[in-house]
Amino acid sequence: MGLFFYHIFLLLFNTGAHIAALFNSKAKNWVQGRKTIWEKLKIEIGRSQSGEHPPQITWIHCASLGEFEQGRPLIETIRSGYPHHKILLTFFSPSGYEVRKDYKGADWVFYLPMDGPGNAKLFLQIVKPSLVIFVKYEFWYYYLREIKQNKIPLLLVSALFRKNSGFFKWYGGLQRKMLSFFQHLFVQNEASKQLLDSIGMAATCTVSGDTRFDRVIDIAENSAPIHIIEQFTANHKAIIAGSTWKEDEVLLKKTMLSINNPTIKLVVAPHEVHPEHISQLLKLFPSAVLYSQLETANTASLTSDILIIDNIGMLSRLYKYAYITYIGGGFGKGIHNTLEAAVYAKPVIFGPVYQKFNEAIDLINAGGAVSINNTGDCKLYVEKLLLDKKEYSASCKSAGDYVYANRGATKKIMRFIQENRLLTN
Repeated sequence: MGLFFYHIFLLLFNTGAHIAALFNSKAKNWVQGRKTIWEKLKIEIGRSQSGEHPPQITWIHCASLGEFEQGRPLIETIRSGYPHHKILLTFFSPSGYEVRKDYKGADWVFYLPMDGPGNAKLFLQIVKPSLVIFVKYEFWYYYLREIKQNKIPLLLVSALFRKNSGFFKWYGGLQRKMLSFFQHLFVQNEASKQLLDSIGMAATCTVSGDTRFDRVIDIAENSAPIHIIEQFTANHKAIIAGSTWKEDEVLLKKTMLSINNPTIKLVVAPHEVHPEHISQLLKLFPSAVLYSQLETANTASLTSDILIIDNIGMLSRLYKYAYITYIGGGFGKGIHNTLEAAVYAKPVIFGPVYQKFNEAIDLINAGGAVSINNTGDCKLYVEKLLLDKKEYSASCKSAGDYVYANRGATKKIMRFIQENRLLTN
């Protein structure tokens, strides 16, 4: 019965995507990106397999951009340690593929064709991977079954499970079957392991932690400076707000007006940087200057108290220049990446919707972050950090210590791969 409903889900999802593509750009990318996928796979990967000594291919699948950031430390560790291996990176979502389709750490970057018995079989026949790694989640039954039947090592990394998910319900037989296809499951925390233990998977589960900690530490320790941001924030205490949405931006505007402190500057890096949203931000912050204009503008632009980042890709380096950080999304579906900010040992602020993010909960408990409900809360906390140096220093230390205490997931996973010779067979 589970497979029957799974087929209905696949049919409805595929049909819905094609209908949505008529008026939604992301859905259009999802559909268009898969139109020539089989030809591309056969030409680019099939050609590499036709020689006398075909390369070993590690296939790593990520749902979207967030999962890619979790998988990236593993990809780059495999790349540096096994340079003769080829890496195939696949995405399900356009928000991952469109941003990382030119990623140089992989030999090929493709959309993953829609799941199904025929598609899964053909995909495996073309790619012939020697190791498959799925990052965090996305469980596609026929792909996983085909990998298992072909006796290809299959790992799940940085996984996170919750008690209310289908895996642990009476109707979750198909989900549990999919978990059984994995050779090993690397989970982020002990709570996830206990849930898996309860359904008989203790022998194939290890608590490794979250590879995102390794990723943000690597960025913080190796990123190049952004000199123009250094100039803009010089001699000021900057609030750097990342991945913001409209609700966050309105709150930040009201907070800046209520504090009215000339020593503070605000840097806003919105989640969406399309022209329409940038135009809305300029109306909300009339005195703001755009980052794209900053380098070519006169020096007077550096004296503006508000900067809007109108590009994608620099946020993880931007937090370095903050006095206080603000993470967007907490007044909507959920906050964005708090670790990118905390790694620089800076206090973190976000809205009330954070309960599904363990690192946010941990940061609050550690004293490195705070959740606010409105402008008044935000104003009080910012002013407290500005006036109380002891409180500020303690919050900074707590944020940084938390991130560094949780590094090492990539090494644990690589140790398993090496001990089981998954890259040397």
